Amino acid sequence: MDRKITISDLVEAKRQGRRFAAVSCYDYTTAGLVASAPVDMILVGDSAVQVMLGFDSTLAATMDFMLAITAAVGRAAPNVLLVADMPFGSYQPSIETAIKNAGRFMAQAGVGLVKIEATVAQIETIKAVSDAGIPTMPHIGLRPQSGKLKAQATTAESAIELIYLADKMFEAGASMLLLEGTTREVAKIITERLPIPVVGCGSGPGCDGQILIIPDILGQTSGAMPKFSKSYAGLGQATIDAVKSYVDEVTTGRYPDDGHCYHIKPGQMEELQKILASEQR
Repeated sequence: MDRKITISDLVEAKRQGRRFAAVSCYDYTTAGLVASAPVDMILVGDSAVQVMLGFDSTLAATMDFMLAITAAVGRAAPNVLLVADMPFGSYQPSIETAIKNAGRFMAQAGVGLVKIEATVAQIETIKAVSDAGIPTMPHIGLRPQSGKLKAQATTAESAIELIYLADKMFEAGASMLLLEGTTREVAKIITERLPIPVVGCGSGPGCDGQILIIPDILGQTSGAMPKFSKSYAGLGQATIDAVKSYVDEVTTGRYPDDGHCYHIKPGQMEELQKILASEQR
């Protein structure tokens, strides 16, 4: 698409029954490739601190770190709807703090939307940020910042709580909704109840859009992946194989060969040798 994708475009996609794809990625180079695929939306998730920095949870993400990588992704993918993940501690202290930090993402990284992991406790925050003119995407269901990594809405009681929470997020002004780790049946109900786009992450096929992190898509993740994730390439092993070939060529002297070297201009080697010879006299 030659113009920038907006929230309104995805609302229209929902109205038409057209599903859309989103990807979570974290750097300029990868974002440029993802945007060329193309996708409609890129989320710069706080999972970056796990994927890029090796932390065992998302809690280590800071505003400055998230701002830097979000801006980089935005420069690589200017026509995609860009979403920033509000890191832990950037919105919980107070509504004023949440508005300030969400505004920083808008002003300094050019995002179209901010994602906030939310419970009932964040309803007023969602409303205040939305009222401040900053589109929000509450993230409900399985919430990594909470540390409770298990499927959500598996009973009728927990399902109705999540359904009503989704309703409240919409009433508070949410522009989109992200459902993670939610049973497919309940995710479908929520998607059909709400007029705003619902993005699923491990929440079944009934959502308006789907999102996965780029290392899982490319097959770069080491260890077990979540049940809902899927790899579409084997770049992890391909990377290992490529580096092995590089190491082999370096250690055997086959790289760099003449075709991968710069050369002094014709006739200049003789001149250089004369200069060096004169220094030895």
